[in-house]
Amino acid sequence: MPLKEYRKKRRFDVTAEPPGKIVTPPDWRKKLAYVIQKHRATALHYDLRLEWKGVMLSWAVPKAPSLDPNVKRLAMQVEDHPIEYNKFEGIIPAGEYGGGTVMIWDKGTWTPQTPNVDAALEKGELKLTLHGKKLGGSWVLVRTRPRPGSSKPAWLLIKHRDECASTQDVTERGASSVTSCVLAPRSVVSNRLLVEIARDEGGDMRKAADGDPPAELQKILDDPSLAAPPKKGRKQSVWHSKMALA
Repeated sequence: MPLKEYRKKRRFDVTAEPPGKIVTPPDWRKKLAYVIQKHRATALHYDLRLEWKGVMLSWAVPKAPSLDPNVKRLAMQVEDHPIEYNKFEGIIPAGEYGGGTVMIWDKGTWTPQTPNVDAALEKGELKLTLHGKKLGGSWVLVRTRPRPGSSKPAWLLIKHRDECASTQDVTERGASSVTSCVLAPRSVVSNRLLVEIARDEGGDMRKAADGDPPAELQKILDDPSLAAPPKKGRKQSVWHSKMALA
């Protein structure tokens, strides 16, 4: 079963992540879902997910996507995720697989640049076009040699040269041709930073804040009115240190 590994790693009576179900694969010519979730777990990374054959093919990108065609980002392929995971933003409890704070950092649709996606994946070179709120244009995933000591397939995520290419850091400000600068560090569905998601959902605020751009946190410290309004009925958040946020 495509989601067997995903389900094996999770206890759904503990985590709010969806168990998922296999859905009928759409025709490849129809719109396919795309999402990137910013995930502050043991380490900060960005989870790239592409809908294909009723599940979300998934890669963990440690250093975030880059709009610069000269920059190659490592992307570690992980287990397929359910389509319902595209809507998950919140907390995975500490001690559970992937424990930490999850943000829907970007979402939209993607288009394969070849009709035979399975053959492209088998070959190790998937060319695609992203239609997101932050990322757009032509990209390629290229399989490379596995990292020493790792059994997970390693890929490189590379931006092609087009009108969406930029040397700007999209995780900090965003390229004007792709998105509003206001949205770049924040969730595209709730306009929250990681620390604000942790605050609202009962997570570890200090750990989550470590994944937010320091400049954004400083803005809130200087002007608290810039923080996203607290979510109604939020859970008790955790602040594991008495140290000042600095």
